[in-house]
Amino acid sequence: MRAEDYLPHRPPFLFITALRSVEPGQSASGSWQLTGEEAFFAGHFPGRPTLPGVLMVEALAQLGGVAVLADPKFAGRLPLFGGIERARFRRQVVPGDRLDLEVTLGRMSARAGKGTGRATVGGELACQAELLFVLVDSTPAEQNV
Repeated sequence: MRAEDYLPHRPPFLFITALRSVEPGQSASGSWQLTGEEAFFAGHFPGRPTLPGVLMVEALAQLGGVAVLADPKFAGRLPLFGGIERARFRRQVVPGDRLDLEVTLGRMSARAGKGTGRATVGGELACQAELLFVLVDSTPAEQNV
């Protein structure tokens, strides 16, 4: 099972390199192996490459998207960010680290949902956040020309 089997994201903006478990509509776990070859490390920061916190949150959101889209009742839908709450960054993440990701979905409706995510490195908390999302049709509506 691969993240690409569920998500429309593709490199270079697909951050989940391995899925460990998926409980459709409930939870997912996986990881992002940082090689050091990622383009953002060159500028964030020269001489001290550090994974940007917003990308940690995006990786959690992508994993949450896997949990949502694995549920057949959300077929043809796309979860988009609706908000981020209580985001906390506790540890620097650097090239060579494996960011272990866990997301548990909470309240879900046909139009929106909420999830809680944690990212760790070697068992040490790096990031946690509550994620709010809205569900939209996965294909844009036809436009009259």
